[in-house]
Amino acid sequence: MAQEGKKTEEAANPHIAAFVRTLDEPHRMLIILKAQLYGGRWEPMLDDLQNRLKGKPYIFKLSNRIKDDLERIGRLQAFEAEQGIDLADYVKLESL
Repeated sequence: MAQEGKKTEEAANPHIAAFVRTLDEPHRMLIILKAQLYGGRWEPMLDDLQNRLKGKPYIFKLSNRIKDDLERIGRLQAFEAEQGIDLADYVKLESL
């Protein structure tokens, strides 16, 4: 039922639906990781990535493309703030 509610919300906001359709696999994976490993928050994930770049301890190894992921997160975070949504509600959360 909750999934049907999200589909209805997405259909009601074509801007969000269009944005979600443009997301490639790396963007979708970051949204899934945020939801499943970081309690739905970007800040702990950003801290992990920045700590890894600095050689400090970090929680999870996301990828070798940390700078790219930081840019992706910035884009996703900005869209969420602008729309007042959590993209995890619109991207299928598959198991890692």
